[in-house]
Amino acid sequence: MDVFLRIRREKTTIFTDAKESNTVFDLKKIIEGITKKAPEDQQLYKDTEVLQDTKTLADSGLTSSKAKAQDPASLSLCFRIDDTEDFEENNVKPYSNPPELPDVMKQSETSVANPTEPLAP
Repeated sequence: MDVFLRIRREKTTIFTDAKESNTVFDLKKIIEGITKKAPEDQQLYKDTEVLQDTKTLADSGLTSSKAKAQDPASLSLCFRIDDTEDFEENNVKPYSNPPELPDVMKQSETSVANPTEPLAP
């Protein structure tokens, strides 16, 4: 069965799908095609847990019942720091919030309180 994933790193979001039977390493190869970073230089997290390359997605708790197209499972991605064995800090920036609606677009309290009464001419 397919699992649908949202993979986030800083301000980047990747949406992809994979099979439950794929390994985490297979998923990293999919990510490599997008980011051009080798699987060995990637680290995937589910919440705060590092996903092991040899485990399947299902063994990692990513199943089709939990990772649907309309509600993909969230993972975070970190890259290896150049010329070191260390990985960068897990740093996912929040999505921006839309600005507040201008006053002319807000419903007035009278039309909300009495929606069936016609407005006075």
